[in-house]
Amino acid sequence: MRAVIQRVTSASVSSEGRLLGSIGKGFLVLLGVKVTDEKADADYIIKKISGLRVFEDANGKLNLPLSEVGGSLLVVSQFTLFGDARHGNRPSFIEAALPEKAIPLYQYTVEKLRGSFTVETGEFGADMQVELVNDGPVTILLDSEKTF
Repeated sequence: MRAVIQRVTSASVSSEGRLLGSIGKGFLVLLGVKVTDEKADADYIIKKISGLRVFEDANGKLNLPLSEVGGSLLVVSQFTLFGDARHGNRPSFIEAALPEKAIPLYQYTVEKLRGSFTVETGEFGADMQVELVNDGPVTILLDSEKTF
């Protein structure tokens, strides 16, 4: 599972002219599910998002997690995170999970995060437009296969 985490002052997602989700301060999470992912991969991503310390403390150091700044999450499904463009110019998406596997893991991740945070979402599989104001900018890439 891959997640691109962007620290934002605001973010929203819409589809076909209707607003699906909107947050103020927090994280925009672009979330991709791989064909080999299981709940353990989602649990790793959930733990990392929940504990990621990228908000400034009183000394201006990136030391505070989302929970300590009252932030929210906007989680948007993004199968293109598993696009492979190493060969040619048209990416291959064969590593991205099909909806029957990706949707349950995406929903599991969102529900687990809702246990601790306010979470807004996009619509799985929809053509979405995402707007954000990246704060910093701070952007972090997480990959459950690269857990060292």
